[in-house]
Amino acid sequence: MIVRSWRGRATPPLAPDYEHHFRRNVLAALRGLDGFMGASLLRREDHGEVEFHVLTRWRSLNSVRAFAGADISRAVVEPEAEAALISFDKTVTHYEVVADEMLGA
Repeated sequence: MIVRSWRGRATPPLAPDYEHHFRRNVLAALRGLDGFMGASLLRREDHGEVEFHVLTRWRSLNSVRAFAGADISRAVVEPEAEAALISFDKTVTHYEVVADEMLGA
């Protein structure tokens, strides 16, 4: 399994806009992709801003390519997300999962 990691930052008033976009648009689009295995949206307050950390899980790098295109290191950020964020990573990081456990999810 591959985890794709990306971060963005919002002001506190716009943070709910990004969360809404992620739940309504991003998850809906990802659910329809072959090889998509799940996603987490993490949030933390940091020096008057809100940092989001998005982790998506994929069956393989080929599944990631089907979503992101040939340059899998390029972030896929829709205009609605850009409007809610004050900054975001232009690239993503991929990790191979070597151990994974979730209890009581």
